[in-house]
Amino acid sequence: MINKLYKALTNNPESELAVDLPEAAVLLPITDHPRNPEIIFTLRAAHLSTHSGEVAFPGGKRDESDQSLWFTALRESYEEINLTADHVTPLGRLNPLASRFGLKVVPFVGLIPSQVALTPNLDELDLIFRAPLAFFLEPRHLKFDQIEFFGEFYQIPYFCYEQFKIWGLTALMLVDLLNIGFDADISCDWPQRDPEIIDKFVSMKNK
Repeated sequence: MINKLYKALTNNPESELAVDLPEAAVLLPITDHPRNPEIIFTLRAAHLSTHSGEVAFPGGKRDESDQSLWFTALRESYEEINLTADHVTPLGRLNPLASRFGLKVVPFVGLIPSQVALTPNLDELDLIFRAPLAFFLEPRHLKFDQIEFFGEFYQIPYFCYEQFKIWGLTALMLVDLLNIGFDADISCDWPQRDPEIIDKFVSMKNK
């Protein structure tokens, strides 16, 4: 399963998002278990002013001192879940997305040891949890919400794993992972993939 994902990510041409937004990066960590690899998620702390109580991947905004977005993803992963760079093997990157907070987010996929000890930074997270990659490959676990965005209605994906609802950019990154790595062929009409929609959205947020 991991070999298939790595080959697919390696052969997938990197896409860009033609918008002028501040950059951010996240790490989508997958464990190296040979039969049942798991994806690592975080639950954002309830006291945070943004993304509170949401399921996310470790990551954040690029600092001026960060030499690359990959470095940003690794730095944030260390700060949030105590995952050191020497425990991460890069597998590739997914397609960038625009967040509703006006950031261009680039997701990176990294392989980590199954037994690595992770500790949540309680200033930012309430907990860390794992879900089997195989769970997301079962079509019955994929669901859709309908949202209105600038007068148009869109179907956006989400997953429910145990007590956690995985939605928003995190769910979109998972769908991208499934489509690229496992030919899932999941159709997704998330409006912020359109640069014109993103520009309108960011202009509205800045008023």
